[in-house]
Order: sequence, then structure tokens, then C-alpha cells
Amino acid sequence: MTGEHQRIPVRIYDREKHIVLAAPLPGLEAENISVVVGGRRVVITGEERGPRQHGPDVLLAEWTIGPYYREISLEQPVEGSLTNATYGNGVLVLSMPKAGHSELATEANFTLHPTTATRGEWIGHIGSEIQPSSNTKIP
Repeated sequence: MTGEHQRIPVRIYDREKHIVLAAPLPGLEAENISVVVGGRRVVITGEERGPRQHGPDVLLAEWTIGPYYREISLEQPVEGSLTNATYGNGVLVLSMPKAGHSELATEANFTLHPTTATRGEWIGHIGSEIQPSSNTKIP
């Protein structure tokens, strides 16, 4: 499959103020994914990852890790510059604000960048009053 792009399957959801597009891109890192979005068009490109995918030691190759490509025409224009893109567990999600009737839809061209994982920090208690376990006063 060297040199050929795999067609990316997508799911598109129509929300009140956004068009949401979800696309599986298994095996890629965020920096392997490029997106062009704006107007009525979305283009997703995923670079092939792994130099030895096509090596002689592969016995059976029913799937590869890229390259991926998909161009999608939307039913209504979106604001590309305000698009929120996330990539996790091998799925790209684009949340694209719908363009208003009087607004010109903007276009954005970007490559995803990895972010560090955020960790929550527990501070305080779970909402109930903290009571001493005995009546002994501590001086």
C-alpha cells in the first residue's frame, strides 16, 4: 500500500451551533495529522508512521498506520479559525462553529501538536464537614 492514501471514515454530527466531525486515525501521533477547515470544506491528512511497515518480515498486513487522506464537503459553512481539534485514542474530533448568515467563513490550515497530559489534583475534602473522630481536645 506504499504511496496510496487510505480513505478515512468519518461521522459528522449537526449540533445547534457546531458541526462535529470524528475520524479514526489509528497509530498516529498528533504531529502526524494536518487539517484544513473552513467554508464548506474539511481536508484531513495523516502521514504514514513507521518505516518498517512494508518490510520483508511482515507476514500479513491487513492494515497500515497511514498515510490517510479525506476531503469532506459540508452542507453549511463553518468558521475554520475557531475550530477546536482534539486527538486521543486514535480518533480526531473537530468541533467547528457554524458560520453566521452575515459572516464570512474563515479558513484555517494547521498541524496538531501534542500536549502534556493534565492531571487533576485533589485539594480539600469531598464536601462534608470534617469532624474530629473523638472529643479529645488538642492543645
